[in-house]
Amino acid sequence: MRFEVGRLVVHRNVRRGRIGWVRPARVVSDDERGLLLWVAEGSAVAGEVNAAGLGMRAVPFAQWLTPTFQLKQGRWNGPPLLKFLPAGAAHSVWWFRDAQGRFTGWYVNLEETGVRWDDGGLAGIDIIDQDLDVWVRPDRSWEWKDEGEFVERLAFPEHYWVTDEAAVRAEGKRVIALAEAGEFPFDGTWCDFTPPPEWETPQWLPAGWDRPPVR
Repeated sequence: MRFEVGRLVVHRNVRRGRIGWVRPARVVSDDERGLLLWVAEGSAVAGEVNAAGLGMRAVPFAQWLTPTFQLKQGRWNGPPLLKFLPAGAAHSVWWFRDAQGRFTGWYVNLEETGVRWDDGGLAGIDIIDQDLDVWVRPDRSWEWKDEGEFVERLAFPEHYWVTDEAAVRAEGKRVIALAEAGEFPFDGTWCDFTPPPEWETPQWLPAGWDRPPVR
């Protein structure tokens, strides 16, 4: 399944069968290397919150484990993002920029390989975010990110969606080696990407954004 360039799709994170977050994105390219997406600043998004209206990162994981969740809609208040999901890989790479649009580094999001779906009117890709990440600076020095949260959640195997800690860390180390060597996609590719001017920022989530996950 390939997505047409310019098509609006939804990139979704799934947690134990529930939608964790949703981000609409435009397809920049989709080929044998993988899927490249653009998330515009200010895009309409949604994220899972508990009964108190708090997101998962706002409370200890033990307090997050409740029977009541809902999806709260809002806006993407981070910088515009370029996201690359390599074909068959257990990670994605995000290009971060500052307020002036200058490239500031690569964010390696460790995740289970995405599963695509296409309902005709709307299409998307569902991943399972494995929480542990790697930040790679423009000089290709790096550091682990969110390791404390990752370790905290591993203590609750009956509730956590990560089942193989070693595999997640091994994937991180494999991508770190690519970064240190300056190999694609850490070779400067897409660091100066500019979206076409006709790509409007999604003001509303497209119909069907909350359809049941395929994972």
